[in-house]
Amino acid sequence: MTNNRGTGPADPAAPTERVVAALRPHGRVLFWPTLALLGVCTATGYFYGNLAEPWQDSALLGVASAAVVLLWLLPLASWLNRRYTITTRRIIFRRGFFVRTRQELLHSRGYDVSVRTTWLQTLSGSGDVIIASGSERPLVLKDVPNATLVQRVLHDLIEQSQTGFDSRRREESAFAADQTTIWNGR
Repeated sequence: MTNNRGTGPADPAAPTERVVAALRPHGRVLFWPTLALLGVCTATGYFYGNLAEPWQDSALLGVASAAVVLLWLLPLASWLNRRYTITTRRIIFRRGFFVRTRQELLHSRGYDVSVRTTWLQTLSGSGDVIIASGSERPLVLKDVPNATLVQRVLHDLIEQSQTGFDSRRREESAFAADQTTIWNGR
């Protein structure tokens, strides 16, 4: 492994990327789908075998299966396929089931972080973290638990990244000045 200047081995003291937080939207969004699942299972258990014709039992199972897929399985898959990962270098947004989308935002580029909460999110301690990176549409971490804590962590990571970036820039300019001195024979 060599560094980007090609002058030898990479600096072993260089900071590595670590995962700070792996987040999903708040689990509260699965309340209504789970309640629908319980209702469908209860109704199916009550009516199965009590219908007049045998084909009606089969139709009941078909309708119940379709209701479980639409009312519980799809919301669960949607919730499972939305992930936010915050590392020491960047934020990674992943979403999608059939069409997957992955977006990354480096802390060193700088961005604005704000939190928006509804009254229901306030009750559950969650919120939407809005990240304005200068693009036309801000990135939103929807309904994350402890949104204010996530905001503080992102502010700290931006600050650390900016100070680390400034010190690396100073080191590189000092290294370039040393290289110029050596090559010009001074």
